[in-house]
Amino acid sequence: MSPDYLSLEKLATMLFDGQPYSLSERQKERVSASFEFLKQFSVNKVIYGINTGFGPMAQYKISDTDLSKLQYNLIYSHSNGTGNPMDDQKVRAIMICRLHSLALGFSGISPAVAEQLENYIEKEVYPVIFEQGSVGASGDLVQLAHLGLGLIGEGEVSYNNKTQATAEVLKSLNMNGLELSLRDGLAIINGTSCMTGIAAINVLMAERLLTWGVAAACLINELISSFDDFFSLELNNAKLHIGQRQVAKMMRENLMDSKLIHKREHWFFADSEESAKQVFKKKLQEYYSIRCVPQILGPVYDAIKDARAVTEEEINSASDNPIVDIESKSVYHGGNFHGDYISFEMDKLKIAVTKLSMLAERQLNYLVNPKLNDLFPPFLNQQVLGLNFGVQGMQFTACSTTAENQTLSNPMYVHSIPNNNDNQDIVSMGTNSALMAGRVIDNSYRVMSILMIALAQAVDISGQKESLSSQSLKLYTAIRAISTEITDDKPRYEDIKQVTEYLKNNSL
Repeated sequence: MSPDYLSLEKLATMLFDGQPYSLSERQKERVSASFEFLKQFSVNKVIYGINTGFGPMAQYKISDTDLSKLQYNLIYSHSNGTGNPMDDQKVRAIMICRLHSLALGFSGISPAVAEQLENYIEKEVYPVIFEQGSVGASGDLVQLAHLGLGLIGEGEVSYNNKTQATAEVLKSLNMNGLELSLRDGLAIINGTSCMTGIAAINVLMAERLLTWGVAAACLINELISSFDDFFSLELNNAKLHIGQRQVAKMMRENLMDSKLIHKREHWFFADSEESAKQVFKKKLQEYYSIRCVPQILGPVYDAIKDARAVTEEEINSASDNPIVDIESKSVYHGGNFHGDYISFEMDKLKIAVTKLSMLAERQLNYLVNPKLNDLFPPFLNQQVLGLNFGVQGMQFTACSTTAENQTLSNPMYVHSIPNNNDNQDIVSMGTNSALMAGRVIDNSYRVMSILMIALAQAVDISGQKESLSSQSLKLYTAIRAISTEITDDKPRYEDIKQVTEYLKNNSL
């Protein structure tokens, strides 16, 4: 593995902890060598994107006097994004992914491009990039054109949490706009770095969400004093799936010091008092949303793991066209800009996370319905039934949000629409897929926050706080520091918002 390999762990420190992305001397040397080679190699040759038009216009040769203008025209003509501007974190991820890919030395960019990107990342100057516009083939052309527009000193950027004219920000920083040369314009926009940057954030946030999902499942099992065998090593090792085994292991670790989980061997055997009864009051087996957690969240674990591997591979790949190869001293035309890998993984990821939100919604439903749990008052209401409502209103929100996830989880990967005069006759829609996966993940955090508030309420009603496992007690304490016990009716939308932000930004 290259010493410059960018793992998701490293990227996370750059996105969440403000660590810089700095080019190594090896990367700078590769960029410079690639540029110098391409500059010499392209003399008296026809090479796509240097002295030809783009896409279906590649059949037209461009005169030597217009080569520089060609690169600017490409960025200007494709800066047509619509919809909401992406937040600074997404743009930072996109910029790091683009710079890292270009620094592999397969694109022939001028060193000035790498230097400008590095400076923007360091100074937290984020070009305004809109959500809508990419079809995910020939790269994220529209979104990365907006990145290029900012790099050349035009358009708008987000700086100090304020959208401003790029020219004014650069002036205040004593910087100049990038001057494009050779194929710089094409190299900036011709890649998968937009969808990949968003995918990286999605994977990291999905990983954290899964740990909260397991923690919630553990706490609900404690509240109802379920049996321990469904997450046992023996039962789960009878299946070979890594995710199922890992989720069961997480549950065993979370619940190892719980005083509420029942040992199966203590119940329903020949020498026990319970076994003599004709009708058992305690359920022999819990509902599926309680005892099938390893089997339900196991595939989610595996899907996130797969998405992580593919996203890391894409981050460390050259997603450009043509590819400049110094070793063979040639230029290769092809389709490394195609975003199918990210598109497919983001579709799988959003399906998996939707299932996680469905599990959370069903667990919430179990807690609020006394016909199911036979333990708690309707809607965990501690006041006058009929006059007060407990978490009834919150359940509507969780149900609605989960339903939205179910619709959003329909795949983009198979929704190709030919365009670009049919030059792009089959495309990936990868950025759309990544953005939709991000929305599903955000929605799922909101559903999870409502479940967490309900779980804390159930702990208060049960009066068994001191018997919880240490991990569940940490969870309860964290939620109660944000959201107080529900007694009298009052608006709780701020509680949901704050718990959601806590879950996004913290781990147990």
